[in-house]
Amino acid sequence: MLTPASVPGAANPGQFKLCADSLVAWERVGECCRLPGMSARLLVGFLAVYGSVRVCEAAPEIGSANTVTAEPPLIRASSQPCSVELFSGLVFADFSPKSFSYVPPAACPGPFAQVVLEVDLSVTPGRQFDRTVNVWIGGVNVYFGTTQEPSATVGPTWHVERDLSDYGSLFTLDRAGEVRLDNVVDATYTGILAGSARVLLYPVEPGHGARSAADLVVPLSATDTGGTQSLATSDDRLARVVELPPNVERAYLDVYAQSQASDEFWYSCLPDDLAATLGGCGGTALRETEIMIDGQAAGVAPVFPWLYTGAIDPVLWRPIPAVQALAFEPYRVDLTPFAGLLADGSPHEVALRVHNAQDHFSLTAILLVYLDHGVERVTGGVTENTLAAAPESSVTNDLATTSDGGILGRVAVSAARRFVIAGSVRTSHGLVETQVIQSTDFSNEQVFDVSSTRYDWDLEQTTRIDVVTRTTVDGRSDELRSQRTWPLSIHYSDRAEPGQNEVLEIGMRQADERLESTWHDGQLLRSTVLENVVEPSDRRELDATLGTLGAARTVQRYFFSDSAGTCYSRELRAAMAVLTDVIDGERCEPLDGTH
Repeated sequence: MLTPASVPGAANPGQFKLCADSLVAWERVGECCRLPGMSARLLVGFLAVYGSVRVCEAAPEIGSANTVTAEPPLIRASSQPCSVELFSGLVFADFSPKSFSYVPPAACPGPFAQVVLEVDLSVTPGRQFDRTVNVWIGGVNVYFGTTQEPSATVGPTWHVERDLSDYGSLFTLDRAGEVRLDNVVDATYTGILAGSARVLLYPVEPGHGARSAADLVVPLSATDTGGTQSLATSDDRLARVVELPPNVERAYLDVYAQSQASDEFWYSCLPDDLAATLGGCGGTALRETEIMIDGQAAGVAPVFPWLYTGAIDPVLWRPIPAVQALAFEPYRVDLTPFAGLLADGSPHEVALRVHNAQDHFSLTAILLVYLDHGVERVTGGVTENTLAAAPESSVTNDLATTSDGGILGRVAVSAARRFVIAGSVRTSHGLVETQVIQSTDFSNEQVFDVSSTRYDWDLEQTTRIDVVTRTTVDGRSDELRSQRTWPLSIHYSDRAEPGQNEVLEIGMRQADERLESTWHDGQLLRSTVLENVVEPSDRRELDATLGTLGAARTVQRYFFSDSAGTCYSRELRAAMAVLTDVIDGERCEPLDGTH
């Protein structure tokens, strides 16, 4: 559990406008505001802030089988947004991409206080796979995720929000758009997917500043209109040549690496010789995305172990999906040490590959470039780079064949990276030096007990990423310290003892845990903690008539807190594919017991 002393556990009520004073006609309900007509029975008091107005949100409905997650809604800017519909009521029943046009509204020309993408999706009851969905604007990926699988009686709907404020400059010009959601509908796979999407542009209010949006948003996609690149080996690459202005000051790369086909279960992969014996994928369970600039190693993006709603056992994810399953978060790589190189007036190749890719990874990335508007040209270059081209890994194999021909033992793979990349660029406000210090530790251990009557498999995997980004200008330093941990545990047991019913037991734990802090000249400015944990389990017994008796349970816990006193806590519990409990604010209780 992440509990830094610098992050308090109590919610801070803060200072809020009266509901009647806000830009929207809210009504006051306790300590929050609601829209007239919203059911008071479904309100919870601490869930979101609309500008400086605390908003009551409809709580998930107990007994519902519809898709639900514990994540909070986005905090929105207080100005009245312009809404731009991207597509509405589109039906996805084939493999054809659907085109749309984005036209910026005259009333919201930018710059923006905030840009928010909203996507609503649904699938009819029946049988259907989890499908991948992408939305592209100007070739830039603005949404990447998968769909919820339906059941014979439940056609789920779900809502996705993404803050695209860093991409703000993308929305100031007319752009061609495309949504891709490949889907098969036939006599067997009957679930029909449909969706709508819109962009909300929040103008900057007088006296307030705009969000720091990138000056250039450069897609690294398969085509000019979008599309992911399929990588099936470690040598396959997604590569694009970019030629940037001569006043680049900062640069970042948002990376999506989605596992597909046999690589969907990359965390269960084994060394090639063992994969042939036990079945499944090879290449070991180590995967990472590697970034290169002109062939030089420039960064590493570890791969998050996403679990889609058909993974292992579909009933595990009804109605609560796994972490980020419906909306992936890109991994952001700081390329600022290369700003001087990228600004030298020459074309440069930015390339990505996935270490140990087998079959296959679906890849795209977005380059965010920030310019120095006080000068026409900057100078600089990379001053240190200790990043190796590929990780060094260690494999342990303790598997043995038992007397009855079974397999018993463990196999493990681990890898560790430690590197420093530094660079400097002379700007209009002085010499800016950036140093990225990163360590990544990966471990995967799988234990097998396999015979003619049982298949027991236990997996423990952890990815930990520690990054310190230090920026120095005229002797004054700023630091961003980030720690991420991605644990994944799976217990799988399938037993069929003579004279007994076959029993299947599954237990899992998946989490995204983060600590971040910002510092100036050694003084802490802000710290945050985030935990998103999903724990599903199921026990099914096949009786003599092959009927299935199940006991599926799922728990999700989401917690966020920062040093300013903001706190959000929600726990969801589900059993037999319906929501049974919603617990709000439990981890936000004041530490001294007062309210």
